[in-house]
Amino acid sequence: MHRQLRRDGIRVGRKRVERLMAQQGWQGAFLRRGWRGGSTKQDPRATPAPDLVNRQFTATGPHRLWVADATRIPCGEGVFWLAAVRDAFSRRIVGWKTSDRCDTDLILAALEYGIWSRDVRDGQLIHHSDRGSNYTSFRFAERLQDNGILPSMGSVGDSYDNALMENFWSTLKIELVYRTSWRTRDEAENAIFAYIDGWYNTRRIQKELGYLSPDEHETAWHARQKEPAEPTITTPAPAGSR
Repeated sequence: MHRQLRRDGIRVGRKRVERLMAQQGWQGAFLRRGWRGGSTKQDPRATPAPDLVNRQFTATGPHRLWVADATRIPCGEGVFWLAAVRDAFSRRIVGWKTSDRCDTDLILAALEYGIWSRDVRDGQLIHHSDRGSNYTSFRFAERLQDNGILPSMGSVGDSYDNALMENFWSTLKIELVYRTSWRTRDEAENAIFAYIDGWYNTRRIQKELGYLSPDEHETAWHARQKEPAEPTITTPAPAGSR
């Protein structure tokens, strides 16, 4: 809250923000206990890809490492599924899709959204997920190969092996899902669209990004790539020197 106010041009001390929030009975959103977002089912016949990430969720630029997963979202019509793909560099959600079924079509649609929106073609991108049967399916592996994307997979049932994606699920549920109830899946999907594309990617600041939003962080990176290199200054040798 304090950082956001400063970005908005409001000069106020942190202690005052804390005091005013306490007077209004406001507090930061927090994670409820007992929530389980999803369940991973591994296909025993499939051979998972190696773990190319080893819990190192960092990248030197956009389109170098994507993490992906699916989670359940409750609404009045019953639980439905949200699949998403996140860029490790900017923490931007580059692709997402909802469905009443968690199947290969769902995660392929989220991947296709990312490929379309990011125009991935240079063959330097790693896609990291768990070993769920949808991610180890032939159709999904074929689509990655068609776009020169390297598959990477962590273990089953270990959130630390896909911690960056689990971090987004926690944020989404704390800031949106737990605070809202929807009668229909359409209402929920519209709210998710407004949150991801209208707030999270464009405006929500993050400490890990220097208190920038994912879009701002990427924009700053692209601007640095266009900066001319500093000229090299050489000092001429004195006359008569060897």
